[in-house]
Amino acid sequence: MPYLSYTIEDGDRLYVESICPADRKQGMMADFRKGLLIILSSPSGAGKTTLARMLTQWDSTIRFSVSATTRPPREGEVNGREYHFCERDEFEKMKSKGLLLECAKVFGHNYGSPRMPVEQAIENSLDIVFDIDWQGGIQIKKSAHANRAVTIFILPPSILELRRRLQQRGKDAAHSVELRMCKAKDEISHWSEYDYVVVNKDVGLTFETLKNIVLAERCRREMQRGLTRFVDDLLVEFERLET
Repeated sequence: MPYLSYTIEDGDRLYVESICPADRKQGMMADFRKGLLIILSSPSGAGKTTLARMLTQWDSTIRFSVSATTRPPREGEVNGREYHFCERDEFEKMKSKGLLLECAKVFGHNYGSPRMPVEQAIENSLDIVFDIDWQGGIQIKKSAHANRAVTIFILPPSILELRRRLQQRGKDAAHSVELRMCKAKDEISHWSEYDYVVVNKDVGLTFETLKNIVLAERCRREMQRGLTRFVDDLLVEFERLET
């Protein structure tokens, strides 16, 4: 996987995934529209990470936004794939230099979305899917890229099912599961701040719903490149037929 780097003023470096222009050939329709920022939020265990990965597998013009975080990697996680793992002081430098599009503290650790790969994607008509909590989602919705953002909140079918999923995935100790359950109530309370809300009863059906949302959002008038010129050309055709 290709990487690029940029330098913070004091010489520290953060590596972020590069966007290869050749990859655009896999999705030529992207040339006729602007890139979307697809924001998925949910309480832990509701399925947003799985659904985000499914979207990137469905369409090669959708890229996953790899967040920077100060939390230590879990077993099997790879730096630059699941997260960009960094020390707290490095994270604070990125934040102070404006290199993060959004950032939040979750369960005692800092998380943030590097700005550069997002803005590269926009320039290359690629979509970026974010797996972030409500704090980050609202920040992007209020950013300069708000007109490109589509926010989707994923709800569990029940609180009992949410607990079962957290326990079943085996990533967290018992006390951590309870901590996540306690935080879930606050997270769910922000559902009304999102453009779309989907109840994840069945991951396959939920994925189909997400695909339909993405396809519809790509057709929004303001997301299509050259639309004004195209309509002007149609009107010119009318004039030619009338003469």
